[in-house]
Amino acid sequence: MHRKPKREPPEAPAPVPSEILDQFVRQGPISHEELEAAVRRFKKAIIERALGGELTHHLGYAPGGTKPDDTTNHRNGTGGKTVLTDDGPLTLEVPRDRDGSFEPRLIAKHDRHFSGFDDKIIALYARGLTVREIQAFLREMYAVDVSPDLISTVTDAVLAEVTAWQARPLEAMYPVVFFDALRVKIRDEAVVRSKAVYLALAVLPDGSRDMLGIWIEQTEGAKFWMKVFTDLKTRGCQDILIAVTDGLKGMSEALAAVYPRTTLQTCIVHLLRNSMDFANWKERKPLAAALRPIYTAASADAALVVLEAFAHGPWGVRFPTIVAAWRRAWTQVIPFFAFPPEVRRVIYTTNALESVHAQVRKIIKTRGHFPTDEAATKLVWLALRNITATWVRGARTWKAAMNQFAMLYEDRFTMPNA
Repeated sequence: MHRKPKREPPEAPAPVPSEILDQFVRQGPISHEELEAAVRRFKKAIIERALGGELTHHLGYAPGGTKPDDTTNHRNGTGGKTVLTDDGPLTLEVPRDRDGSFEPRLIAKHDRHFSGFDDKIIALYARGLTVREIQAFLREMYAVDVSPDLISTVTDAVLAEVTAWQARPLEAMYPVVFFDALRVKIRDEAVVRSKAVYLALAVLPDGSRDMLGIWIEQTEGAKFWMKVFTDLKTRGCQDILIAVTDGLKGMSEALAAVYPRTTLQTCIVHLLRNSMDFANWKERKPLAAALRPIYTAASADAALVVLEAFAHGPWGVRFPTIVAAWRRAWTQVIPFFAFPPEVRRVIYTTNALESVHAQVRKIIKTRGHFPTDEAATKLVWLALRNITATWVRGARTWKAAMNQFAMLYEDRFTMPNA
């Protein structure tokens, strides 16, 4: 398990004077309900004081102070407003000015929910709760009824962040990028279709990982992958040393057009899994042992000799479809043998991305289908944001692989500027 880097302890907040606390909390035993009520009164007082401070800054003079000669505007009482906060609804007295030019920043004029409340809705949505489940949770925890439109409005606000994330600049070079897809049901032209959500997981020169983007398409092909690779290049990615995939259709043609120097490597583990599908449960373990000498061979020539021996042996005669599958993928298998063991361990499988897919599926499985591509992208992005928040550093074995990349690719393998 990787150790997280040590963080400086946060600076302790200044203590609240006892005279102020005495106004909110009485002496003697206090119940949990009384404590919550005291906290809510304290929050109400702080928010109203902050809004009053904003109005003072807007007018240019304090309450009861001397009005500047060039100022015609003045205070005009307060207006009641109920705001949804992370502790539930809170009724505030919002100060007003005479000419109506005061625009509070803490809680804008037409806002009916505090930022902490929005964060709670987004956090619940990001963990796969449906709109109805979020409504029920907020009703149970905070005794507040929230409309589906409000939840949709709050969660739709992250679309701007998704758009910015999808267009953010990338590194100039990535040693390894894994490409794979998961299937999601999305409504399209009044019909629910199974569409592929493609993700790209990159390994940076220092061994850290990054998700490069989310792309949704009903069918894959060279045209689609051309769009993906062009997008990566436009955002600054000028070189990919090795692209690892599961035989995605049309990728080799598009990769050759946009990144002609990139090595395309098929996922060995996916190839093994597909081979296991042809055998029954009892045959899988000995079949896997028979296939192992192929992908552990010292060179491509040696691997081909082993594959031919497998094809003419009892397993190959029993399962000719397995031999055919390996031969069809052989062009994308053989690059694997040109690399030393340190690099092979990195490009052996797309399991790193498969692990991400598994976590995303746990979150989206509660949805029967999504109404639009944007809705699917929004939830997948929120899921990825939670998943990648725990990524701290590269694998321990990366240093050995990094040295091999530096020797194999020389001028192409460059560390980013600090």
